[in-house]
Amino acid sequence: MPSAPEKVFRRLLDLLLQKEMDAVADLWAAGGTAEFPFAAGDAPRRLTGREEVRGYLAGYPELLDVREVAALTVRPTEDANTAVIEWTAEGRAVRTGERYRLDYVVVLTVREEQITVYRDYWSPLATARAAGRLPELIASLDRDDVS
Repeated sequence: MPSAPEKVFRRLLDLLLQKEMDAVADLWAAGGTAEFPFAAGDAPRRLTGREEVRGYLAGYPELLDVREVAALTVRPTEDANTAVIEWTAEGRAVRTGERYRLDYVVVLTVREEQITVYRDYWSPLATARAAGRLPELIASLDRDDVS
């Protein structure tokens, strides 16, 4: 039987594949967080609350058209509400039409079937390249260096 985090994450992936981003955001607890420790440039490092997550996800389908989850491994932890999830997305970059494959590692904590913590370890460089936005990422890094 899948754990609570696995059930919620599988639902998230189903909704992502259907491009139902509002429904993905609805999986978050009202005060849940999304954290991106490797975020770079203009990308946020932390979102707090379902509505910030909703705003962040709104434009995602215009960047990356996720068409398949090519790999998924769920690793339970000592806390039944937390799992470490490794997954691979495949699809097409909307801007370029080119195929991409991206790997992610997520630490997911759920309570009462809602996400309370979503810590996403992804590569900003690989994602920007896949989305055809590498020049924008580099430019945003240059702006960070000046401040």
